[in-house]
Amino acid sequence: MRTIRHLSRADAIAAGAMDWDAAIEDVTAALSLLRTGEAGMVAESVMPLGADPRTKAYGLPAFIGGTYDAAGLKWTVHRAEPIGDLPSISSTTIINRLTDGAPVGSVESALVTQVRTAAVTAAAICGLKPNGIKSVALLGAGAHAKTHLDMLLDRYPDLPAITLWNRTWPHLDPLLAKADSSVATKVAACETLAEALRDADVVICCTSSPQPFLDVSTVRAGRLIMQIGFHEVMFETIAATDLVTVDLWGDFAEKSAKSLFQMYRAGQFLAERVAADLPAILLDGWQPPADASLYFSSFGLNVFDIAFAARLLRRADDLNIGTLLTSI
Repeated sequence: MRTIRHLSRADAIAAGAMDWDAAIEDVTAALSLLRTGEAGMVAESVMPLGADPRTKAYGLPAFIGGTYDAAGLKWTVHRAEPIGDLPSISSTTIINRLTDGAPVGSVESALVTQVRTAAVTAAAICGLKPNGIKSVALLGAGAHAKTHLDMLLDRYPDLPAITLWNRTWPHLDPLLAKADSSVATKVAACETLAEALRDADVVICCTSSPQPFLDVSTVRAGRLIMQIGFHEVMFETIAATDLVTVDLWGDFAEKSAKSLFQMYRAGQFLAERVAADLPAILLDGWQPPADASLYFSSFGLNVFDIAFAARLLRRADDLNIGTLLTSI
């Protein structure tokens, strides 16, 4: 008989899920291992669960060597909106050892995915805006928006301003509560999208909108538009930017409902137009001209989830955190 470990969300936090330095290190390490063939992914499995295109289940497998020594699967169910007291996204990541296949454990990973996503954003901002940033417009009020705000306040303590916007104004209250008087950054909620965007040199889209709302007027010299959410950016807006960047271009371009990949399948975007991916930005030091208008599409790579979960399970084992289960 063997034992495996399960980490709840609270367990994952206790094991270091909110450690932004470690999270960004995981992103860089995973990309390095992907490049050498010591990590890999296969195409995700997508299962529709209803008429709404946002309501789907995803199976995302990956392996990663090095100190992670993990092969795993993230299983996640997305709903268009939260139901009752349930979140709109529920997710569990299962990890086996890569070297011998032994089961290691599982992690309740909705929060892990949110941190992974925000860590990718942090790394991309650092690479794409090496001269620093002065103002960020954060669009959305859901889980990803909240985690991105946590990241911005932690990683950019001297950031002068963050503007918040969401279609439903009261949903911004929990985000505003995060920025108390001890925070140097001015965090302000805006009634209109135009007001939120006005002075932003980085726009982070974290909504679940099925219809794009960022038009060509959003494009500006030196501005970085980052699409984290579902389908916020119009094709014309992407086409109008000087440089298009992505975390990675892969088989998911044939399936993903993200704006860039819909545009590609509609025959309005050529893969050759991608100026740089995240490995080029983080590992090779690729940088855009300072005055270029930029678009970054964050698909979300399953290898990052496996790396994060493996690190947390290893740390939890050291600290004896989590619930031990019996495995044959």
